[in-house]
Amino acid sequence: MEKLSPNELAFIALANEYCHALEHANNCESRDQFVAQMLKLLPRLYITINDIEDDTYSEEYIDQALEEDVYDMVRERVAQIMAEEDIYLEVFLEDMKYSETPISTAVSENLADLYQEFFNLIHSIQDALTETQHEMLCQCKINFINYWGQTLCNVLRALNAIYYGI
Repeated sequence: MEKLSPNELAFIALANEYCHALEHANNCESRDQFVAQMLKLLPRLYITINDIEDDTYSEEYIDQALEEDVYDMVRERVAQIMAEEDIYLEVFLEDMKYSETPISTAVSENLADLYQEFFNLIHSIQDALTETQHEMLCQCKINFINYWGQTLCNVLRALNAIYYGI
């Protein structure tokens, strides 16, 4: 493989844009502005990762580069922006099947979890050879299927309800 596909390049660019948006979330003038920004980015990330062909089995490891204090800073910044709208009921957790009480989660935590995934990818991919970059993107897609895809959909549903007052 000589170069990354347009879909792979688009995903890297969107992941970078997402990280930048969360790092600078405090520059948003209002919660609605921040939520609108997330409602534009998250569906594009979902679509673009699905367009990446995972034609190779990846044994490539994505470094865990994000430090806990940075994760906490991003999560807290988003929690401040979301204020009373940060907590929402979660219906797609495995524990929900066995729970008699509602299970809640936080928009800030979900967005920070996605930030961690994308930050680690961007950090790992930037100096890697093209073939390694492709394998890391395949690993990211595997992670999407197994973990962060559901997180993205859940928080998107919550943000949609907040933005449109549903």
